[in-house]
Amino acid sequence: MDDRARRALMHGHTIDITTTGRRTGKPRRIEIVFHNFDGHIYISGMPNPVRRRSWLANLEANPRFTFHLKGPIRTDLQARAVEITEPRRRREILEKVARVWRRTDVDSMVRYSPLIEVTIDDAAAAPMSA
Repeated sequence: MDDRARRALMHGHTIDITTTGRRTGKPRRIEIVFHNFDGHIYISGMPNPVRRRSWLANLEANPRFTFHLKGPIRTDLQARAVEITEPRRRREILEKVARVWRRTDVDSMVRYSPLIEVTIDDAAAAPMSA
C-alpha cells in the first residue's frame, strides 16, 4: 500500500465497500463511512431495531470484502471484517462514533447499530487513477 493510501486511512470519510451477496454470491457495492480511532478502522451505521443490514449479513457469511477509497485517493483495498458484539467494546467505540456524528443516543447505538472492525490486507492495494 502506498503512503497516500495509508494517510487516507488515518481519517474517516465516505467510502464504498463491495461485499459478496450471502445468497446470490454476486458483488454488492454500497456507500458508507469509516472511522479511524487509535489506528483501528471501524465501519458502523445508524441504529435500526427492525432489521439487520444486508451488508453486515453478507460480511457475516463471507468476511472478505473490497474497501474502496474514493476522492483524491482512489484505491481498492482487500479487507476482512470482524463484527464487534461484546457490549463493553461496542460502547467504547460507538461513543466515539456518536461524538463524530454529534449523536446523543449512545444506548440505542450500542443496541442496534452495526459495527465492524476492518483489517486491510496491505499487499492487495490496487492504485487507480484519480
